[in-house]
Amino acid sequence: MVVCGDDGLAHRLAAELRTVYGEQVTLVVPPNVRIARPPVVGRARAASAALFDRVVSATVGRTGGNGGSGSGGAGAGAVSGAGEGPRGERVLEAYEATEAVLAEAGVERAAALALVYDDDETNIRAALTARRLNPRLRLVLRLYNRRLGQHIEELLDQAAALAIDPDGSGGGAVGDASTIVLSDADTAAPALAATALAGRGKVIHTDGLVLRAVDLPPGADAGQDAVEQGLFPLALLSPNGTGPEPAEGGRERGPLLLPNAEQVRASAGERGVMVLEHVSSSAGAAEPAGRGVVPPLASLFSRRLRWSLAGIVGCVVALAVALSVVTHMHPVRAFYYTLLDLFAIDDPAIGAPLGRQVLQLLSGLVGLLLLPVLLAAVLEALGTFRTASALRKPPRGLGGHVVLLGLGKIGTRVLTRLRELHVPVVCVEADPEARGLAVARRLRVPVVLGDVTQEGVLEAAKIHRAQALLAVTSADTTNLEAVLYARSVRPDLTAVLRLYDDDFATAVYRTLRAAHPQAVTRSRSVSYLAAPSFAGAMLGRQILGAIPVERKVLLVAAVAVGGHPQLEGRTVAGAFRAGAWRVLALEGRQGVADGEYVLRGGDRVVVVATRRGLAELSGRRVLPTHPPDSLG
Repeated sequence: MVVCGDDGLAHRLAAELRTVYGEQVTLVVPPNVRIARPPVVGRARAASAALFDRVVSATVGRTGGNGGSGSGGAGAGAVSGAGEGPRGERVLEAYEATEAVLAEAGVERAAALALVYDDDETNIRAALTARRLNPRLRLVLRLYNRRLGQHIEELLDQAAALAIDPDGSGGGAVGDASTIVLSDADTAAPALAATALAGRGKVIHTDGLVLRAVDLPPGADAGQDAVEQGLFPLALLSPNGTGPEPAEGGRERGPLLLPNAEQVRASAGERGVMVLEHVSSSAGAAEPAGRGVVPPLASLFSRRLRWSLAGIVGCVVALAVALSVVTHMHPVRAFYYTLLDLFAIDDPAIGAPLGRQVLQLLSGLVGLLLLPVLLAAVLEALGTFRTASALRKPPRGLGGHVVLLGLGKIGTRVLTRLRELHVPVVCVEADPEARGLAVARRLRVPVVLGDVTQEGVLEAAKIHRAQALLAVTSADTTNLEAVLYARSVRPDLTAVLRLYDDDFATAVYRTLRAAHPQAVTRSRSVSYLAAPSFAGAMLGRQILGAIPVERKVLLVAAVAVGGHPQLEGRTVAGAFRAGAWRVLALEGRQGVADGEYVLRGGDRVVVVATRRGLAELSGRRVLPTHPPDSLG
């Protein structure tokens, strides 16, 4: 396996392939990336974190050291060094994956190549070169642009087919020469959004099936009720409900993944249970709210102007009723006369009863009041259409929303996901040219432009009335500072941080949890959530999603039954292995799988598995030295 990249995802993916699946890996990274210590998979941790300020200082120091240029004189396509990584992978140093670098990495003999540079163009250029060097190579690309990714998949697959079988006779087998385009933003966004929305669950879309993972609180019969109702228990949560913490003897009691019925019953009343429930059989996702070009009627006019118009209408109706009562006139005729008076149509009530004259004067007065209201309505409507493409400000009285910090690649996908769930969102972004501002403008989501570390920015986003804070900027210290300040305003606020550094994330997580035990705190790394999908794609597995379970992760994958003795010939219920995998559904069939159905060689099933379980299903050698299902 060859992995080329320039950020934490490359290191994480290489470690995943090496430590979980036992693959031989060559890692190609720029020289300056090797200055920073690579992420570690499942490394044993101390029972308690170091002093928080010392952790922050150490992390900031490491971050500041990453800006060097490495071996400055090396060309962009030169291999400036080679060595061995902390997990035994071969490491090559090169700024770009040029033809010479790919040849040095052994692409001609490799089974799969992952191109996970942060820049789409760099990945595409390297993919075209790699396909020419090895037409039978399985390619996995990291692309943010979805539409471009679909075209690139078709182009590279067609190039592989023509190179292997140029005359179209069918004599050359394409085999594993496939191209898979993935996006770390698309992979991580659903998990990040679901983590911030307590009680809404984590939604998984498969072929014709929509499933949702829901946390049930600890209760005497919670787990047993879930089993009896036919729900799939995915995990037994930590006893404290927020994550692993040292128990007696200094050992950590983390979540138990894919427990059997006996384990669920034994933990009744002590642990919460995450279950998987069948939502519907519709594969389509809900359309994001606010896609219309024309603004809704309620947004054309302010609330104050709408109340003014309602008051004027009420006055007109009251005057018409009074005129009908005083003059004994038919109500329709009275309403007509009132409108004549209202619009100052010359018909003075000379010689009419006193009541009629008074009502005429009052109607004229209301007419004078109506003119500025109508003018304000016209100007406000024109202003709304003119500024429909401008950013909205958070409305007064907004509450129960999610404050989203950062509208980069990850933040944009998270915003789209939240709006698909019809969750009110207020975004905070410091860069007026951020890519996510166009999406926020199209979805008519309020945005506060400003540096979140400056006083008053979070207050403008109504943080004191928000239900959750999602800090997904690319700067760890910015995310941490925002969460600490928000917690000073709202100690019970649900906070989700995107943190790059593994040790830093663990220290922050435990310290915030200890300081605010009643609040929900989660630290998430995009590379930790995305790496399993990329690794599964390199092994020929179709990863449909990842389900974070506190500091661990479960994978949802599509697997062919043929060639897997653990599945073929067994019933759906009999194919379950506690702590490893569980069959959820059969592809091409509506609803969840019947437990008595016997799996055949031609079936394809959707399974939820641990990383170790998926590695075993893939026929890989499972390494027992590290707990591979940990998020770090």
